Amino acid sequence: MHTAQRYVGIDSLRGLAMLWMTIFHFSFDLANAGYTQQNFYADPLWTWQRTCILSLFLLCAGAGQVIAVAQGQSWARFWRRWGQIAGCALLVSLGSWFMFPRSYIYFGVLHGMAVMLIVARLTAGWGSWLWLAGLLAVASKFIASYAISTRAIPQFFNERSLNWLGWVDRLPITEDYVPIFPWLGVMWWGMAATQWWLGRGATPRLALLNRVRALGWLGRHSLTYYMLHQPVLLGLLALYGAGLRG
Repeated sequence: MHTAQRYVGIDSLRGLAMLWMTIFHFSFDLANAGYTQQNFYADPLWTWQRTCILSLFLLCAGAGQVIAVAQGQSWARFWRRWGQIAGCALLVSLGSWFMFPRSYIYFGVLHGMAVMLIVARLTAGWGSWLWLAGLLAVASKFIASYAISTRAIPQFFNERSLNWLGWVDRLPITEDYVPIFPWLGVMWWGMAATQWWLGRGATPRLALLNRVRALGWLGRHSLTYYMLHQPVLLGLLALYGAGLRG
């Protein structure tokens, strides 16, 4: 996609999600290193932030797919980008296995994205039905959770071979978990909202966000930034810790 064709507003929203994510991850790193006492797995202050960050990111991902299709992106170009995301997902699994061998990331945000983007591309022509599809996708997670907890359906959806679907009644032990349901629903809503927006003569810019150019830059380089930000943050913390010990 050429620079002149980019929807800068979407880039800026994605950049905002990346900035928020960085603050969240740095706070997690501080707690993991013992500098603060925070429960990122149970405290609503952090669990709700994670939900909001991920929702914003997936809404932007859905928006990006709609814009790409509207601008005639070829399947070949789609698969090139998809390959980058899938490759980075494998690197995340490998890196997290070294850091957290008992709770490594086997289906985190990039793994989920790799699956959901294929579905998004195939369903881009659903139009306004995407609103309903999104609602059903989100609802299915809670319906399945209730059905499992009441023994109405078998427990095997909780097993690792199937829990990537999201139809579980207990969270798996992993540092990042972004299953297909309910999160595909959020991506579908992002697609539906963007199709509605484009149908009403949308402009590429969102005036307020575009004043902060760094957000647009983050949004345009989100995958590279995502892969590098944690090693940088952890490196800085390691240097700080070494300075304290010295």
